This record gives sequence, C-alpha cells and structure tokens, in this order.
Amino acid sequence: MAEQKDVLASFQFALDIGDKLAGFFQECSGIGSENEIIETKLTDANGVDFVKKEPGRLKWNDVTLKRGITDSLDIWKWRKDVEEGSVDKARTNCTISMMNRSGKPVAIWHFRGAWPSKVSGPELKSDSNDYGVEEVVMVHEYMYREK
Repeated sequence: MAEQKDVLASFQFALDIGDKLAGFFQECSGIGSENEIIETKLTDANGVDFVKKEPGRLKWNDVTLKRGITDSLDIWKWRKDVEEGSVDKARTNCTISMMNRSGKPVAIWHFRGAWPSKVSGPELKSDSNDYGVEEVVMVHEYMYREK
C-alpha cells in the first residue's frame, strides 16, 4: 500500500532572494499563470453562430507573501533598489519553498527575473492585540515548480 501523505503538513514558506534566505512567511498566494482568452465569433456549416475560445497572451500571477513583523530588513532593502530606480539591480531569481512541520520542503517554485512591486509593514492599533504583519508582492517573468 502506498504511503499516505499529510496534505495539511505545510505551515510556512521560505523565500530565497538570489541564493540568500530572506525569511519565512506564514502566507503565500498567487503562484501560477493564466492565459488571456481570445474569442472569435464563427458560423458553422448550418449557419449557427458560436464563439471559439483560444489561449492568448500568457501572464504570470503576482505572488504575495505575508509574515509577522521581524527585525530582518532583507525585503525592504530589495524594495529600496526599485524605489531608487534600479529595477535591473533588484531583478533576480527567487525560490519559494513550502515547508512541512519538520522543516523539509514539500514543494518548491522557482521564479526568474523577480522583483518586489510592493512591500508594506503592519497596520497596528494601540488598543488591539493583533500582531504586525509584513507583506511583499513579487512580480516575475517566468516560474516553474520543481517538486
């Protein structure tokens, strides 16, 4: 009998910017791609109109990572390059690894030409028990899943 895998075993994501670990995140969304849809109105041999749909331009989704605020400034420094107009300096290959409870990667995605389009800090209130959340939105030119 095949070993059953725990589908709920992942709980954090590691982000590597270039070859350097930038930190661990509790949330990750947007990994993937989609095609624009080209619709063409056609008429069949019986005179019935129909719409044929075909794939158009390929688009890579923006990736959003969130974590509790830390003392690490790695993603802020990465974003600073973009703010100062050095997008080519900021553009790098990145990796996101989804880790299981033992800290071993269960899924790995690689991104080419990635750079941070947004970095934001916490929205806190003095009368709240909420913890601060830091967010980075990463755009890229290509991605693939290794594992």
